[in-house]
Amino acid sequence: MAVDKFRNLNPRQQQVMRATVRHYVSTAEPVGSKALLEAYDLNVSAATIRNVMGALERSGFLYQPHTSAGRVPSDSGYRLYVDELIKPSRPTAQRIDRLLTQQLNCQGWSIEALLQEAAQILAHLSGYVALVTMPRLENMMVKHLQLVQMSADQVLLVVVLDSYGTESMLISLPRGTTGAGSVQDDEVLDRELQILSNFLTAQLCGRHLSEISSLDWDEVDTAAHHVVALCQAINDLARRKRQPQTHILVTGVADVLSQPEFSEQSQLRNLVTLLADGRDQLWPLICADDSYPLKIWIGEENPVERMQGCALISATYNRDSMPLGSVGVMGPTRMLYENTIAAVEATSSYLSEIMSGLDANQ
Repeated sequence: MAVDKFRNLNPRQQQVMRATVRHYVSTAEPVGSKALLEAYDLNVSAATIRNVMGALERSGFLYQPHTSAGRVPSDSGYRLYVDELIKPSRPTAQRIDRLLTQQLNCQGWSIEALLQEAAQILAHLSGYVALVTMPRLENMMVKHLQLVQMSADQVLLVVVLDSYGTESMLISLPRGTTGAGSVQDDEVLDRELQILSNFLTAQLCGRHLSEISSLDWDEVDTAAHHVVALCQAINDLARRKRQPQTHILVTGVADVLSQPEFSEQSQLRNLVTLLADGRDQLWPLICADDSYPLKIWIGEENPVERMQGCALISATYNRDSMPLGSVGVMGPTRMLYENTIAAVEATSSYLSEIMSGLDANQ
């Protein structure tokens, strides 16, 4: 682990390592001792810098892409830099918070439009690809539920989920649970469905979709034989919405393509293919997680082979204390991590404030 090796680094080695990463990030060129001597106030000779860089290379934090070239950070070197040598940039966090406040207006916006705009701001500020997962449906709150007769043996279930929209499901009733389709039979079914709709709305309003299965159906004030079928269908809807989703909003691809790492066709093809067809692979890496509100994957740490030339930083956004989704940035491993981490965390914090205040604004 990089942290274990870090304990053996002296302050000079830490200083040179930090300067090497920053210089390589800004120039995309292998770094030599002369470049560090000229650009940073290290208060040592070029020979000393060379010796320190040699020690860092032997520890696995730097490597030489060519024998005569300078050195560049390895994935372990970036991990050391992230975990031990930097803190998130406060000016960057303040800047993106200001941009989000000025440009986003949650009044009258759909959640998807709001998240898409936040992603665009994050991509523009970072210069990398921004990724935002849509809210986890099982954590959405029910506002209203309605059962509507569509035919003699079919009922449409419509669930209105606070500000996020609606979910619907067509339910087929068992044969023989309704009449032959006469006006009188239809009126009876309509009344029974309204009783059920009122009961469900009263029981579920303000509760999460995942709580549907906890309802006590014995309390329903109707003797309708099709209650069991409706109960099962509604529970199926709740279970279906608890399944993993891979709806990820992506923006900023054009921005990241200007990075020199993607001038090679193979790297460019890997990135574009992953974003177009591999979102199911991205999902477990970026998705909201109670245990790890901030995730950082660097290079070969990524289990997805096509991402092993990239870094992915993501943070959870919540409603109150409950994770709803994640916001992240993906770019080359040659990334100014202190700025990118700050931008991602500030965006997730801002989205959490908006999500937590949705009910108050309705």
